[in-house]
Amino acid sequence: MSDRLPGFSTLAVHAGAQPDPTTGARATPIYQTTSFVFNDADHAASLFGLQAFGNIYTRIGNPTNAVLEERVAALEGGTAALAVASGHAAQVVVLQQLLQPGDEFIAARKLYGGSINQFTHAFKSFGWNVVWADPDDIASFERAVTPRTKAIFIESIANPGGSITDIEAISTVARKAGVPLIVDNTLASPYLIRPIDHGADIVVHSLTKFLGGHGNSLGGIIVDAGTFDWSTGGKYPMLSEPRPEYHGIRLQETFGNFAFAIACRVLGLRDLGPALSPFNAFMILTGIETLPLRMQRHCDNAKAVAEFLAGHPAVASVSYAGLPSDKYHQLARKYAPKGAGAVFTFSLKGGYDAGVNLVSKLQLFSHLANVGDTRSLVIHPASTTHSQLDDAAKVKSGAGPDVVRLSIGIEDKEDLIADLEQALGA
Repeated sequence: MSDRLPGFSTLAVHAGAQPDPTTGARATPIYQTTSFVFNDADHAASLFGLQAFGNIYTRIGNPTNAVLEERVAALEGGTAALAVASGHAAQVVVLQQLLQPGDEFIAARKLYGGSINQFTHAFKSFGWNVVWADPDDIASFERAVTPRTKAIFIESIANPGGSITDIEAISTVARKAGVPLIVDNTLASPYLIRPIDHGADIVVHSLTKFLGGHGNSLGGIIVDAGTFDWSTGGKYPMLSEPRPEYHGIRLQETFGNFAFAIACRVLGLRDLGPALSPFNAFMILTGIETLPLRMQRHCDNAKAVAEFLAGHPAVASVSYAGLPSDKYHQLARKYAPKGAGAVFTFSLKGGYDAGVNLVSKLQLFSHLANVGDTRSLVIHPASTTHSQLDDAAKVKSGAGPDVVRLSIGIEDKEDLIADLEQALGA
């Protein structure tokens, strides 16, 4: 190729991949192996001592997974990435590098229900404490900062309501506090929003959703922006202090602008063990090749469905940033001009019972706990994904009792609208 930088669609197909040097296979092979043969004793020692890059054991790294990591890093504009077993695993591995027992991180209150549960309950056993802030009130993030704060966590497009987060404004708060900004970019995908361009230091994804796109493989990924100085102030000893398990190497000093990705691999993935299956990596890579085509269709369909629902007499309100009347529309125009995503919520005039009834009447929409599939999906969050929250917390997170969440697929929009019409009429 010439010296020009490849476009997004070209990267989605080619980044990280080369024909297999042994067989000439064009598609990335599935390296379904647990371990790899060393050249000799010195080679093995250099790999284990972080003095050379290479393959040791699939729990730590695998050639199929490496192509996936390089591809997503390229799409997000990061310096390096690490693939893991799920989006939840990505969050655990990221925060393990940043937090010590007793430390805090600030999280936007509008998050996926599973993340709220993980942050509130599971992380307590590690001594990690979450402090909640309101993404509609940037000052609430500033007020939440304490000397124990080590990170800020937000979603670019929030689940379930599809609200757009002001990444740049919250990045300013993180910079002032001297902590990294972590952005879950699952619902947007890098096709719609690249958080690193707006001040994010770390990006995470559930690869299970739009990047994989076909509802057939679990996965998660961590992208290092290479923008944060981990040596400042001694806040992050996992990166700035000598690591005894690697003969005193300081990861920040040795690996520079991809030190965080290295730390996640050799301190997190190695010891916690949430490795991604090479087969799942292969499936997700295949999905990413069509990401630009799928995401545009997702967004176009979602806008048409949201417009239909906004005019239906049984619907009380629609929360979709692609609608000009939506409170997040201006943020959507700024951060996601190609489309406001494919996941949104709407409220029914009949309340909780109407939401449960609608889900049971839909025929083309699949009732299940996932988003980002080629198929259109529906769920009633208050009785499922956000059921662990009390009523007040459900409302604050955008999952009130009358709310239904849709993940719009790539079917014909006329068929989706017809299914919703018959269900609402029933």
